Amino acid sequence: MAEAQAIGDGWFVGQVHHFGLRIYYEDTDLSGLVYHANYLKYCERARSSLLRLLGIDQRAASEAGEGHYAVAEANLRYLRPAFLDDSLHVQTHCVELRAASVRLAQQVFRGDDLLVELAIRVGFIAPDGRPRRQPEAWRDAFARFYQPAS
Repeated sequence: MAEAQAIGDGWFVGQVHHFGLRIYYEDTDLSGLVYHANYLKYCERARSSLLRLLGIDQRAASEAGEGHYAVAEANLRYLRPAFLDDSLHVQTHCVELRAASVRLAQQVFRGDDLLVELAIRVGFIAPDGRPRRQPEAWRDAFARFYQPAS
């Protein structure tokens, strides 16, 4: 069962996290293409999976009153559409690591075809909504995954 959990949470190849998913009817719009906002959801699932694999427990930190990550900035670039029953995978890597935030680059692929690029910055915030330093263990986890932008 632990192996199934690891597979469900994606996998690492070097410093890149990979996360697979399938496109269902509910993901498409009237035109039969994946609805544009769903790519944000797919990338969010991949990031949540990544955090679990890094040992970052957002729920426990939030329940303990320490804080949680919140999206501070997101920029999507749509290159090609995805369709019903496509098998996609999201690749994520950390391109900037700061005291209170992490910048990630995410790409959504169908096979070798790049469909969407997402640049996102998430900040760690206290329960009152103010920025706060990330827990040191979380920064250490991201540091092992960090790959500076070229």
